[in-house]
Amino acid sequence: MGASGSGKTSMRSMIFSNNPASLTSRLGVTMDVEQNHVRFLGDLTLNLWDCGGQDGFMDSYLSAQRPTIFSHVGVLIYVFDVAALTKETDAERKSREKDLEYYRDCLDALAKYSPEANVFLLIHKMDLVRGDRKKILEKQKAMLLGQKGERQKVDFDIQVFGTTIHDESLYRAWSRIVHALIPNAAVLSKHLTTFAEACSATEVILFERTTFLVIATSAILPPVAGASSGTQDSPRLEDSTEDPHGDALDPTRYERTSELIKAFKHSCARVREEFRSLELEFPECTAVLDELTKNMYVLIIVHDPTIETAALKMNIQLARRKFEELQGDTLV
Repeated sequence: MGASGSGKTSMRSMIFSNNPASLTSRLGVTMDVEQNHVRFLGDLTLNLWDCGGQDGFMDSYLSAQRPTIFSHVGVLIYVFDVAALTKETDAERKSREKDLEYYRDCLDALAKYSPEANVFLLIHKMDLVRGDRKKILEKQKAMLLGQKGERQKVDFDIQVFGTTIHDESLYRAWSRIVHALIPNAAVLSKHLTTFAEACSATEVILFERTTFLVIATSAILPPVAGASSGTQDSPRLEDSTEDPHGDALDPTRYERTSELIKAFKHSCARVREEFRSLELEFPECTAVLDELTKNMYVLIIVHDPTIETAALKMNIQLARRKFEELQGDTLV
């Protein structure tokens, strides 16, 4: 949900329809509610409701359609245009206050009909910000986390991300969103850690096949950057800061990988070639990306130069049956 023009449909088309950012300008305005049923991890179906942000539609969602829109919600994603949050003309302040009022009303409705839902706030179009983006983002986070519905009786776990369709930040946010919807994701992470130890790997990452969003990682990691107003029972997808050799790891490495692989898949499709697997050898490490199950890809990173890629691919083949069983158990 979010105001008209905030970028909701563009990000959905990139994540779930594999459209590049360059094509999002061709998308039309969302009228009322567009429902999409997305197959995720094979047996898990995500019901995405892309809600038009015009005032007439928002008023309808929060009145006549209130029980329909806000019942059985797993995740509420509210998108704010960063420009609308930061500009200060009278008209812009009035528009911002209206958007914040709708957001607070959504929290009220969610508290009544889906109190167990997760809430994600995306401060979108960060590429248009001039000045210190980090400082501006932190200021807007604090402001949004201070918003409460008038009748809200539930302290939701609210996570806030700054995003843009032009870099990996969009994949970072959506990986966290989807991760919150996967039952017992900790089981996959636990077995990934065991698998990483068997491969003598620095890190192992699972990606969903179609979207290439990160499902789980092998590392036991510190909290994500962001903010929370409550507690969360399910584990979060997080970032480590150092590899076993003491070198700093890029905190955006998962999302950058998602973005790059999807771009590479798009290039393969343009020349009518099918993407299957990838092997990369660098002076400091080796990376192997291959199909683990029919719905998941696995990326193995090793720093030991004595480990051959053939050995890593053999370990992937041997692990497939176990992870197919785990995937079935996880989605029950």
